[in-house]
Formats: sequence, structure tokens, C-alpha cells
Amino acid sequence: IAITTIISFTFAQWIFHLLIAPAGDINLVFIEMTEMIGTYMKVSLASGIILAMPYLAYQLIMFVSPALTPQEKKQVYLILPWITLMFIAGVAFGYFILLPPATKFLITFGSDIAIPQIKIGNYISLVTRLLVAIGAVFETPVIILFLAKLGIVTSKMLASKRRHAIVAAFILGALITPTFDPVNQSLVALPLIALFEMSIWLAKLVQRREIGAAKPAPTS
Repeated sequence: IAITTIISFTFAQWIFHLLIAPAGDINLVFIEMTEMIGTYMKVSLASGIILAMPYLAYQLIMFVSPALTPQEKKQVYLILPWITLMFIAGVAFGYFILLPPATKFLITFGSDIAIPQIKIGNYISLVTRLLVAIGAVFETPVIILFLAKLGIVTSKMLASKRRHAIVAAFILGALITPTFDPVNQSLVALPLIALFEMSIWLAKLVQRREIGAAKPAPTS
């Protein structure tokens, strides 16, 4: 993390421009002497943790691997690349789909009454929290697939919880999004529902493969 944070600090200015881009033409300000350097360090540390995530996940697996069976170890190694890919997919969804309308709504709301002067620390905290949360939520199908392979959950069990999952998706949408309007909440909730449905389908696929593998070979 220290190494990747230092690397991220070198490219911090580029990362700033990348995070500010979804907001469009916006003038950010800082009003405290230490705010800008604190924001620089926050961005560098967050980027450093994200860059180090594959190595951290590998270390976590190595730590718990003595307690896993050979079959469980195999499943963990297989899903490790998908954890990274789904996290990247979630961050991309948040960056390209969710951030532009959310930031536009927040900046323009009430602008006819007061001139918006957005603190850069507030903006960066909101954006990084949102992107990390969306990336983490997109891990749902991978986690459920892993649990299905271990036999902890089944497609029938997941399907019976569909109503609860839909309610939970809209609650998470309200918690994750920085706005209170139903449009932005739906932009988060609908993909979450789709991910849950995908999880049910993946669990069903795993069950069918295991049933097929368990069937005895026909004797001649």
C-alpha cells in the first residue's frame, strides 16, 4: 500500500482531473490551508489501496488457505480474477453512468437561489465513496457463485428471497447515491436487482453441473 500510494501521489493531478470530469464544467474551491494537501493524500491513499487490492486479496487467501480444503482452494483461485474484474466493472458503471447525472443534480439544485461553491474535499470524498461502494456491490454475483459452489446457497433459496432483495436494492440505492431523487436511486437499484437475478442464474448453472457430474457413468 505504501508503494502504490507513493506511485498514486505522483499521478495525483491526473487522478484529480479524472475524478472531476463527470461533473463537467465546475470550479472547485478550497477554503482551509490544509484542505488541499489533505485531499491529495486522501486521493493518493484511496488509489493506492485500489491498486494494491489484487495483492491484498492474494495475501488474505494465503492467510486462510491452511483452513480450506483442496476443492475450496481451487474455487477461491478461480474467482480471484473475477473479483477484480467485477470491481472494475462497478467503478466504471458508477463513473460513466451514475456520477454525471448525480453531480449535475446536486450542483444545479438551488443554483437560482445561491451560487454553488463546492469544496474540493467534499467533492472528492463523495465521489470516491460512491465509486468504491458501487465497485463493492458489483461483487455480489462472484460471492454468491462461490457460495453456490460450496453448497452454502442454492438458486431456490435465492429465488425465495427475491422480494427482500428488491427492497434491499432500493435501500442500498438510497444509501449509496448522494441524492434523494428516485431517478438516481433507480440507477443504482435496477443494476443491483439485475446482479441478483444473475446470481440466481449462476447458482442454478452450478447446481446443474454438479448434478450432471454426480450422475454415475452408464455401464456397457
